Amino acid sequence: MENLPLNLLLISSIIKILVIVHMLLIGVMGMIWAERRVSAWIQDRYGPNRVGPQGLLQPIADGIKFLLKEDLIPEHVDKIVYIIAPAIILIPALITCAVVPFGNEIPVSWGGQEYKIPLQIADIDIGILYILAITSLGVYGVVLGAWASNNKYSFLGGLRASAQMVSYELSLGLSIVGVLMLSESLRLREIVLAQSGFLHWNFLTHFPAFLVFTISVFAETNRLPFDLAEAEQELVGGYHTEYSSMKFAMYFMAEYMHMIVGSVVVVVLFLGGWYFPGLEKLVDSGTLIGGVLSFIIVFVKTAFFLFFFIWVRWSLPRFRYDQLMNLGWKVLLPIALTSIVVTAVVWLVSESRLWVGILNFISAVVVASVVTTLVSMRKKTKVVIEDDLDILSGESPSFMTR
Repeated sequence: MENLPLNLLLISSIIKILVIVHMLLIGVMGMIWAERRVSAWIQDRYGPNRVGPQGLLQPIADGIKFLLKEDLIPEHVDKIVYIIAPAIILIPALITCAVVPFGNEIPVSWGGQEYKIPLQIADIDIGILYILAITSLGVYGVVLGAWASNNKYSFLGGLRASAQMVSYELSLGLSIVGVLMLSESLRLREIVLAQSGFLHWNFLTHFPAFLVFTISVFAETNRLPFDLAEAEQELVGGYHTEYSSMKFAMYFMAEYMHMIVGSVVVVVLFLGGWYFPGLEKLVDSGTLIGGVLSFIIVFVKTAFFLFFFIWVRWSLPRFRYDQLMNLGWKVLLPIALTSIVVTAVVWLVSESRLWVGILNFISAVVVASVVTTLVSMRKKTKVVIEDDLDILSGESPSFMTR
């Protein structure tokens, strides 16, 4: 990209920005349809099938419905913050895509010469740090919207969202350190190129870190079983209780955009990016077919991970809040830290991805077992102490009333 003529660089960048933004918006519409159809399939019912073939035009009908709804602004809210909060959560999802590669390269003839155009808007040296920094800003839209609503249920949802972000942002960032060690770069393109062979895909070498990162992405996007910030059984609607019309819709548009971006990042960091077994030479050939194929591979992998998002939502119950905090601080964080130490030591000694992968898996199992044992022992000790106190006070032990 550095050797492209200025005119070609500007034109290609504008085209890529327009294509990616439109793909995100179309992807949001596709996710709205897929969410409802997949949930219907899982629950053995029809789902939307009236508007368009197989209900494909249902997202357009939903959009028209939101546009025509009355846009109410309650009198008790902080109006300025209340209005801009939905935009604050939407913008980070859009600008994060600037550094995410959606494919390899395509050849373009310009001025009698042939140039390679990477399918990425900006290939900056700190690409993964940029993503971590920008995605962490999204929680401000939730917190500010909750605070500006001047509603206790909304405020509790905002507090939950901020605590959840802090808890899982640590695990999210630490889980990719091992990947950066072996890739020796913060550029997302270089991380993908380091996975050119299937046995070099990072989810094999860093499987515990892959699980930690995936779970943290679920928590960062407020998806079930981590949607405590908007738990309708407890908080009416959570942080968006006071919102209606398009402001309400913007929160859900942002959620789906974050899901799409998170899925692409998982594909790039752990699932080989645009590489697929048997097609490595073709996608690296520098031809138009190779470039289009690389985009299709990333698209299919991302679609599979988005299906996994929906599958998990309609398969698992919501965590209790103490379970959510325990998982983040007592399980995922120790596993992520252990993965860093094991990867550094084993790679320094052997420089073997096989041994790094094996010892990472063993160490994660050991850490998870130890943590689970300690937590269960603490719970049993707490119950015994409470029973002893009940007996000393002359009351019935708690185990007789449980």
